[in-house]
Amino acid sequence: MRAFVLTGPGRWTVADVEPPRAEPGHVVVDIARVGVCGTDSELFSGEMEYLREGLASYPLRPGHEWCGTVSVVGEGVDPSWVGRRTTGDTMIGCGRCHRCRNSRQHVCEHRHEIGLRRGFDGALAEQMAVPASALLALPDSVDDTAGAMVEPGGNALRAVLAAELSPGERLLVIGPGTIGLLATLFALARGCEVHVLGTTSASLEVASSHGAHGAWTADDLPDLRWDAVIDASTGAGSPALAAELVDAGRRIVLIGLSDTASRLDTRALVMKDVQAVGVLSASPGLAGTIELYASGAVDPRGLVAATLTLDDVGDVLGGTRPAGPGPGPKIHVDPARHSK
Repeated sequence: MRAFVLTGPGRWTVADVEPPRAEPGHVVVDIARVGVCGTDSELFSGEMEYLREGLASYPLRPGHEWCGTVSVVGEGVDPSWVGRRTTGDTMIGCGRCHRCRNSRQHVCEHRHEIGLRRGFDGALAEQMAVPASALLALPDSVDDTAGAMVEPGGNALRAVLAAELSPGERLLVIGPGTIGLLATLFALARGCEVHVLGTTSASLEVASSHGAHGAWTADDLPDLRWDAVIDASTGAGSPALAAELVDAGRRIVLIGLSDTASRLDTRALVMKDVQAVGVLSASPGLAGTIELYASGAVDPRGLVAATLTLDDVGDVLGGTRPAGPGPGPKIHVDPARHSK
């Protein structure tokens, strides 16, 4: 089968590799759609923290935002999975530690992460093997485009839930990338007033077109009461800004990661009685995301700018935006398609 392979920083190939096998407890999925993520770009550049820590190494096969159809099941797996459309959890815990036993496999110290950590081959390929325990079925009302947006959606939904807002309360989202815009959609679906803070007019226009009540730069951000602030940006100063802006006694949610260490003076939290919540992964939010997509309460498909081929991935990870895309921030890949 064909797979996208990173062979070193800035180096890649689309290779013919051995197809996966369904080991006991695992399935093989025919991949229908994959999202290209900022984390994949960090793997491409060599700046990803897992590479420095020895938790990932080249060659590697990325891709962790995916959906597809189960084609083969291994020993011990319910055969009814064959032919079913699915997506799945990125975080594969050891299953033995106290975190895994208490539904916190996404923070298991020994976890694998699909396409990211401990050599688990990712979804930028025609097929992928994955534990059946990680699967979530997709209803027909969630098409392939939305199906590959479940993983980033789970992150965003967790951030919105962590903000603890009631309908009618006001949320500020810092960073109008994919996660920030998905958080905007989820918060709007909960009846919140949502504003987005960004730096470029193009990204702010996307936020406005998807229902944000306000889309601002730092120069024109209005002096309003912010009942919660979600930092979905990569700015090292954004956590401190979130703590400065949020109303006393409320919450900031940190889901973005900067290239350098962020500075947050804890006195800003203590003196305002503010809670700060970190969100690592989509895992606890995946099922809820599928439900919201399936009901039509949230439609993420307008955030996808283009669907490309495996042969296009290297250029995208290198920073080249395809010609004639839509305005959304997300690029998808259909591994079954070939470049013309």
